[in-house]
Amino acid sequence: MKIKRIETFSTRYIGFVRLTAEDGSQGWGQVSTYNSDITSQVLHRQVAPWVLGVEFDDIDALTDRVIEREHKFPGSYMKRALGGLDTAIWDWRGKQAGKPVVSLLGGTPGRLRCYASSMRRDITPDDEAERFRRLSGEQGFDAFKFRVAAEYGHDLDEWPGRTEAIVPTIRKALGDKAALLVDANSGFSPKRAIEVGRMLQDNGVEHFEEPCLYWELEQTRQVADALDMAVTGGEQDCEIPTWRHMIEMRAVDIVQPDILYLGGISRTLRVASMANAAGLPVTPHAANWGLVTLFTMHLLRAIEGAGKYLEFSIEGPDYYPWQYDLFVDFPYSVEDGKVTVTDAPGWGIEVRPEWLARSAYQMSERS
Repeated sequence: MKIKRIETFSTRYIGFVRLTAEDGSQGWGQVSTYNSDITSQVLHRQVAPWVLGVEFDDIDALTDRVIEREHKFPGSYMKRALGGLDTAIWDWRGKQAGKPVVSLLGGTPGRLRCYASSMRRDITPDDEAERFRRLSGEQGFDAFKFRVAAEYGHDLDEWPGRTEAIVPTIRKALGDKAALLVDANSGFSPKRAIEVGRMLQDNGVEHFEEPCLYWELEQTRQVADALDMAVTGGEQDCEIPTWRHMIEMRAVDIVQPDILYLGGISRTLRVASMANAAGLPVTPHAANWGLVTLFTMHLLRAIEGAGKYLEFSIEGPDYYPWQYDLFVDFPYSVEDGKVTVTDAPGWGIEVRPEWLARSAYQMSERS
């Protein structure tokens, strides 16, 4: 089957992709969030010319063809655009087979444990602890991730003393049984990250994410070698050779690809296979209620070496106003700290027609 048409529906924050095959059948995907209007332009300008009228049964061959043809333009925007194409193909495949994508990947529908993921640094330790307690009671979360350092802070905190205050505050509020994860967003030097990491260990934190500048892999490995806890990272990385190097040098203990930053399900499967061969778990980055969380749910129910959790954002409309009213039926529901992958064909979603009507529309079609 060949690709006849690619359509995008975009805002600055999110963009959906509709792929139409030569027989008129369709699939829905999503380019990565943030500057999605630019990413959609890249999809039409630099991806569509190489894939329209081309067989799409082999997604790896198709995406590699685009990357080779556009070799002067490596990097994030190209992979974010490819993610929209890839995920639309997987939806098309699922609908043609009458199966959810998880089944096509070799897994089964069902439940996944998730951790409540806070995106905020502008929140006091006591307020964060209270928010976690409330979510534990209302939705049954028993695992929580919160932020330390200042984002790319070069050893500065969001305000002085916040890191040292929030870790014991959260532990005391939630008790010894709660699983705690911490994200530094490239905030520390190796020396400071090791100091903070030892404090995290003393408080039973099990996951220390992106402690140092993420592109300085040797810095992250220095921290991982010094600590007994899991040091994690990789969400920003979109090049397969970078992933190969990161895994071979064991810069991290848990790999965290973002399906849409990396270029789609098929490219993420390559990373997951490398990680599994090295004995490293995969806990992908999925930080909003666009489709990346749904894609990640299907992936985690299928791959060998899946990590213990799905990342699940807990931020409301004051933080992510754009993520509301996207879908006819909201695809996420947390009960007892778990989400469910359904047996609906493909991704099992329908974008709201009202949202589509408000978005910026572009089309590329085979002449």
